[in-house]
Amino acid sequence: MSIVIDEGALENMQMLLGEQFEDTVHFCCSEFERLESELMLNLNQDQEAAIRHAHSLKSNAAQFGAASLSDLAKMIEHALIQGEQDIVDDSIEKLAAQVAGSKAKLQQWVSAQS
Repeated sequence: MSIVIDEGALENMQMLLGEQFEDTVHFCCSEFERLESELMLNLNQDQEAAIRHAHSLKSNAAQFGAASLSDLAKMIEHALIQGEQDIVDDSIEKLAAQVAGSKAKLQQWVSAQS
């Protein structure tokens, strides 16, 4: 699964946040990691919490243009709700690479704007 960043969403956030944009992107990237970690901790332990963390990851990623990460988190969220363990397992295997790749591409994009 390739890493897809929606630059239009990033540009919109940049216009909206102005000087706070760069700091907010860095915070958002750390949130991706925190939410991934929380999701992994709650997987097979606390279903409601796992769904909540997948949902938050989906929303945060979408807001900052991490389209492929958002899509993957959405897939995980829906598979958890539907009890589709095979899809959860397959998607979870891809999650760390999506978080790391999205974070790298977002930070690259921010650096190029400076």
